[in-house]
Amino acid sequence: MDDVVPERIERFARLVGPESDAVVEEMDAYAEATGFPTVGPAVGGWLRLLARLVDAERVFEFGSGFGYSAYWVAGALPESGEVVLTDRDADNLTRAREYLDRGGYLDRAVFEEGDAVEVVERYDGPFDLVLVDHEKHRYAEAFAAAREKVAPGGVVVADNAMTADPIDFEALSALLAGESVETNEATRGVHEYLRTVRSDPAFETALVPVGEGIAVSRRSGTDGP
Repeated sequence: MDDVVPERIERFARLVGPESDAVVEEMDAYAEATGFPTVGPAVGGWLRLLARLVDAERVFEFGSGFGYSAYWVAGALPESGEVVLTDRDADNLTRAREYLDRGGYLDRAVFEEGDAVEVVERYDGPFDLVLVDHEKHRYAEAFAAAREKVAPGGVVVADNAMTADPIDFEALSALLAGESVETNEATRGVHEYLRTVRSDPAFETALVPVGEGIAVSRRSGTDGP
């Protein structure tokens, strides 16, 4: 957390958002102890709400870590629902499986070890919610891979749309304003993603400034506004 999204805003968002449970609290403790980045409870609450708003039945995640965001989303899915978790690290997926099992959501989870962009190519749509939260320089690539698999009325959510350790917020803002600035690969990647989804006539995008910023893009179901 930094001054881009102040801690007091994040704390307030947690107070307003849905209650966590014992498993989420343990996941939060694990993330804090190990320095493992997660979306945090404020964004987790938003993901669960978005899943409910679109009546999500199928979810795909580009980057799942140890299952933090998937746990929040799974709570909004019907028993017949499915969330596909992806990660390159088998140990992360093992830990994710344990948390989801303890929460009672294991029957809704599919675990895929490997490159998420390659994994999504093996799946047919539609997905009602897609979360993009892996390598920042590949965000636009992820969107391109998933675009046609997003259901009409479904949403694509990108985490770290404002900030993260490798992202330069001032440079990102300048790029979005049309200025030419030198910056790093992660910042350029997020800019490319935001520029891509904002210019896509089939998607409408808005920013939710909680956590490290999430960009929410809804598919209209047509190729025009």
